[in-house]
Amino acid sequence: MQLAHRERAPGSRPCDILLVMRRVRAIVTGRVQGVAFRASTIGFARGLGLTGWVRNLTDGSVELEAQGDAAVVQQLLAWCEHGPPAARVTGVRVEDRDAIEDEQAFAAAPTK
Repeated sequence: MQLAHRERAPGSRPCDILLVMRRVRAIVTGRVQGVAFRASTIGFARGLGLTGWVRNLTDGSVELEAQGDAAVVQQLLAWCEHGPPAARVTGVRVEDRDAIEDEQAFAAAPTK
């Protein structure tokens, strides 16, 4: 995890809030392909302001990497425990990764 100071507007008072940046890789298993899991993950992650990517794996699971404030990343991981309505998640395996600087968006990646 990395600590980052929150940017402040010119002329504003300094802020004591520190963001704890976190990047994770997660493998989601179960019935997670063909049920809009990727598209829903993209929408949810973007709504949270996270960056990263999501893709299907040839074994039928979904892989993602997500980065942002640690508490917000945890919200995405909690959502992954159930996913969209048609999904049937049986497991979410998570590992921490090194943060990637200058990543700008959350998007779909090619199947691997």
